[in-house]
Amino acid sequence: KLKEYVVRKLKKYWSPEQIAGRWNRNHQSERIGKDTIYKFVYEKRKDLVKYLRRQKNKYRARYGTRIREKQRELERKRRIDQRPEVINTRARLGDWEGDTVRGKGMSGHIITYVERKSGYLVASKVEQATMENINAFTLEKFKRIPKEKRRSMTYDNGSEFSGYDIIEEQLGLTAYFAFPYHSWERGTNENTNGLLRQFYPKKSRLDTVTQEHLNKNVSLLNHRPRKRLNYLTPHEIFKKNCVLE
Repeated sequence: KLKEYVVRKLKKYWSPEQIAGRWNRNHQSERIGKDTIYKFVYEKRKDLVKYLRRQKNKYRARYGTRIREKQRELERKRRIDQRPEVINTRARLGDWEGDTVRGKGMSGHIITYVERKSGYLVASKVEQATMENINAFTLEKFKRIPKEKRRSMTYDNGSEFSGYDIIEEQLGLTAYFAFPYHSWERGTNENTNGLLRQFYPKKSRLDTVTQEHLNKNVSLLNHRPRKRLNYLTPHEIFKKNCVLE
């Protein structure tokens, strides 16, 4: 259906951007980008090139530039194997891991940050897990956390965390990234997301979840004793600075 739509509109001399924009207005769960249409034309349906206003060489130059920009961005990222040992051994407070929990369909996301030593969780409900939404929550929340308790952040590789340089600059922490498809490298966050799934099981919708409701469940987790904390709670370790003995 989508392919037929794209071909039909191309033959009416619609641009890929116009086609994608119109389609996405009425198909929120099956969105398409203009670059995907260009790729389809040049790789699968070269007979349709004549309907494009944008010349092939211009598209290729722009597309190639984006690939190179992405490669340079990947090279700038600090990988998890560059983290100092003090982070790996959980020897101090202030080292965090970040991720998102996705609801079924387009029903929303939950941004989660977990402090590695204590397991202390902060979370926010957002309609879309965009860089802008994640940065807004991160800056608002972490500026209220003492500097000595915000030292580093280890992220997933999702594009929603591409604004990490802003976080580093404004919060004074250092960002690291797990290797692609190595979710176990952020085990603290993965395990905590699993605990959160007790309240929001996989494939459940999040559009009815309010921030107030989420805060209550986050509080339940932060006040639940943990065996690895010698049955202290994340709240006691992070907020009250209780000593593990």
